[in-house]
Amino acid sequence: MRAVLVPLEIDPAPPVPGCRLHSLGGASMGTDWSARMMLPPEWQGELQPALQQELDEIVAQMSHWDGSSLLSRYNRAPAGSWHKLPPQFYEVMDYALAVREDTGGAYDPAAGSLVNLWGFGPTGRYDQAGFYAPAPEVVAAVLAERQGRRPRLDRAQRCLYQPGGAILDLSSVAKGYAVDCLARRLEALGVRHYLVEVGGELRGAGVKPDGQPWWVELEGVPDAAAGMATEPVPQSVVALHGLAVATSGDYRRFYQLSMTHQARQRASHTLDPRTGYPVANKVASVTVLAPTCMAADALSTALTVMGVEAGLPFATRRGIAARYLLRSDDGLREVDTPAWRELLQ
Repeated sequence: MRAVLVPLEIDPAPPVPGCRLHSLGGASMGTDWSARMMLPPEWQGELQPALQQELDEIVAQMSHWDGSSLLSRYNRAPAGSWHKLPPQFYEVMDYALAVREDTGGAYDPAAGSLVNLWGFGPTGRYDQAGFYAPAPEVVAAVLAERQGRRPRLDRAQRCLYQPGGAILDLSSVAKGYAVDCLARRLEALGVRHYLVEVGGELRGAGVKPDGQPWWVELEGVPDAAAGMATEPVPQSVVALHGLAVATSGDYRRFYQLSMTHQARQRASHTLDPRTGYPVANKVASVTVLAPTCMAADALSTALTVMGVEAGLPFATRRGIAARYLLRSDDGLREVDTPAWRELLQ
């Protein structure tokens, strides 16, 4: 059984005659990237350096792993300081703060102190010796500190205010933005038929050599007991033709918390900035299809935190194409939005 999703709008223009498929790739942002594109036989120029440059610039600005990045310098900056943002950083922060406001704080680009506290940051990680999950009183203290440490964006001057101790973590939006930057660079160079990917997040346009769209199998839940499901979740593929896709899943990075001598809880890297704790709402994954990968990336995280009860109506009201996979005793249960179902063929 297979679910097929196709965009509502199709650009019928094929590649120019004689185009051939070219593939490039490399490493960035702690993962791999790739680009597949249709290029005419007379194409001149090196695309690899141009695409790598796009990614290197995002890392230099927004990496929380690189101590010399602009983001890391902001995180260490003194209280009361303003920081002029380059265009890429500004675009990401402007969007991320808008999502924070729209979701009532379920999504927050300044949740880095919580990320570090739970062992998912660049230091003191959960998979290193000596790590212990934080005690409730420690979580409460960090939450209280964050209340008065919210960054403020001056959109007229494109400056970001550091209130003191605010810790940015853009890992839930910067990778998607990087995919968009690759796509925009290709389009600026005249490439109209491509599929670009960074760490499993993708964006596509145009068609392949055979005239078919860029078919992509949507990410499943690798640790799910699929064989137990009363109604197995169908394998899904999407035509990435003017679309981007991103998935947030609790299986990516997690460890087990001992709640009692009998019960254990999965501590996922997806944290609820409102409570200070890893999400525990039965959401195994959320996949979002959107025109930009930045939006798909941030919204998949936000909807994961909100859970299906709040997230489904939120996404429905905004016309977001989203699919939840929920854990249950019988395996996985699929719940999707009307905008998602409109794409099903």
